Amino acid sequence: MFAVARLLLMIRPMLADRMWGLFSSDLAIDLGTANTLVFVRGKGIVLNEPSIIAIRKTDNSVIGVGHQAKAMLGRTPENISAIRPLKDGVIADFDVTERMLTYFIETARRLSTGRRRAWSLDRPRVVIGVPSGITQVEKRAVRDAALQAGAREVYLMEEPTAAAIGAGLPIHEPGGHLVVDIGGGTTEVAVISMSGTVYCNSVRIAGDEMDEAIIQHIRKHYRLLVGERRAEEIKIALGSAHPAAMDRCSIEVKGRDLVDGVPKTLVVTDEEIREALREPVMTIVETVRTCLERTPPELAADIIEKGVVLTGGGALLRGLAGLLQSVTQLPVHVAEDPLSCAVRGAGMALDDIKLLRKVAIPA
Repeated sequence: MFAVARLLLMIRPMLADRMWGLFSSDLAIDLGTANTLVFVRGKGIVLNEPSIIAIRKTDNSVIGVGHQAKAMLGRTPENISAIRPLKDGVIADFDVTERMLTYFIETARRLSTGRRRAWSLDRPRVVIGVPSGITQVEKRAVRDAALQAGAREVYLMEEPTAAAIGAGLPIHEPGGHLVVDIGGGTTEVAVISMSGTVYCNSVRIAGDEMDEAIIQHIRKHYRLLVGERRAEEIKIALGSAHPAAMDRCSIEVKGRDLVDGVPKTLVVTDEEIREALREPVMTIVETVRTCLERTPPELAADIIEKGVVLTGGGALLRGLAGLLQSVTQLPVHVAEDPLSCAVRGAGMALDDIKLLRKVAIPA
């Protein structure tokens, strides 16, 4: 009698988990400072939207999320606020992040199933990529936000590990892999071996700081104020880390003259923007060098053979791979589709629960 009762207690969680699985689609989320990507198990990446939400201040109602909210940046009246609730890869505003995450989860569910959430059983298991330097308080905030947004179970996974899996690296083997993940808010340089992080250095210098460097350069040299959306467009059009990375080119920049206070147009060149990006780019290079200096000798030998893998949106900066290669004297490769490496890696872990439990970090 007691043996039967004990057996029922043991299998009840397994049966419950399997029942939940019948009614839900498990998700992997790359909750980034700049963009949020959602991977649905069995469907692939179904959502890629800016991590921005627009809220009406009078009644605290959401009037736009993602691309719709990004179009409002710098263009809203006083009663509407376009907010980026994540800063440096972690939650800066818990309540707003929860609302944004709820929207993304429900949108991903609708896109993958063709229906809205119809009953409470439709609660997915969720894997979320987080920066390796995240604090215990920040981990709890991410986990709680996902649970409040409708997840039944939440796993946190370090972004460099997720990116390495998404880039196709055999991280379960006893060999070193050096991954440089450059996102919107953080750059993480990690040495990974046997499904674990041997050494990781995280700096809060990445795509957002590059945009800010462009804003400050144009303000200082031309007394012209441009918004962050325009700065990002300039970075994509002209940004580079090395003179040989692109042909000479220029674009028109529109903004507000800080002296006269009127709209003004000027022309900036790739050379100017490269100079503006020098400081954040060299910070990333020095972070990689520091990681190499602190890597154990056996793993360093593996890295000499296998090289460095760049992931994240910052990996698309022209000439960055070449600059790193010339500084480190190591082969440097840009992962295929570096923007989605982390979410694809977290999605692949959904299919292998043993791997997921091995690489998940305690919340």
